[in-house]
Amino acid sequence: MTALQIALISGGLIGLGLSLLIWRLVPAQPDLASALSNLAPERSLTRPSDNLVTAGAKDRVGLWVMRTLPSTSWGRTPTKELAILRIPTHRYYGEKALFGVVGLLFPVVTAFLAAVTGLQVGFAIPLFGSLAMAIALSFLPDYNVRTDAAAARTEFSRALGAYVDLVALERNAGSGARQAMEKAAEVGDSWVFRRLAEELGKSRWSGVPPWDSLTSLSEELGLAELAELSDIMRMSGEEGAAVYQTLRARAASMRSAMMNAELAKANAASERMSMPAGVLALIFLVILATPALLRVLVTGA
Repeated sequence: MTALQIALISGGLIGLGLSLLIWRLVPAQPDLASALSNLAPERSLTRPSDNLVTAGAKDRVGLWVMRTLPSTSWGRTPTKELAILRIPTHRYYGEKALFGVVGLLFPVVTAFLAAVTGLQVGFAIPLFGSLAMAIALSFLPDYNVRTDAAAARTEFSRALGAYVDLVALERNAGSGARQAMEKAAEVGDSWVFRRLAEELGKSRWSGVPPWDSLTSLSEELGLAELAELSDIMRMSGEEGAAVYQTLRARAASMRSAMMNAELAKANAASERMSMPAGVLALIFLVILATPALLRVLVTGA
């Protein structure tokens, strides 16, 4: 490393330190959306001290990020995906920050090890490599969250079809709207049924109609099927409509939609499998035709 490179690195570190010091002393301008979200009544009912007792590194880093940086600096937060996975927002931010730090340090450490072994690496390669890898790895939690949330929504829709059938059977047996929804939620032991039972229990204690509670849950998680069930049960509870046939038809349509989706996935997989089979058949044809072709070429020569 030459004296010029050492001087550039030293000047950059000094400038970075002064910039961070000035940025820290400047009065903060909090993000309005984050401030209003923190002052919301539902946020005041939570007890963050219970989460901080068992908080790990990701939680502590995420809380620091949320206190220090506005939410707009990290792009769009996948709130519905985090809600269905029950991942706190601060843990999501902490994971993004830690992945960014890993991406920032990996090229620098690699360049240092290369310099120790005698391999000269330019100054620009680790610098731009660190920035590029930090940005790339910081988006890895977004991909993981969206992939896991898509699988969770598929599982939720599959379990919701069974739940709708159970609600229809309870209504046909003479149970009221709330009683049918609560009894049907107590039958299953999966996380979907537990989530529904939890929301219905909250609605009972808070005095909110159960269909309104499920409507709020559908908006929070981005589940249109749950909103349709809420509308059907609202007609039953508020207007006294007979909804047995409607619920059975809705459950049948949900199962049909899931079956069509699975068939589409199977057809797509079959099409992808046909390409390697065709390539393999072409290779066998070339192997079989090569000796005859070589014989013809040798005889002609």
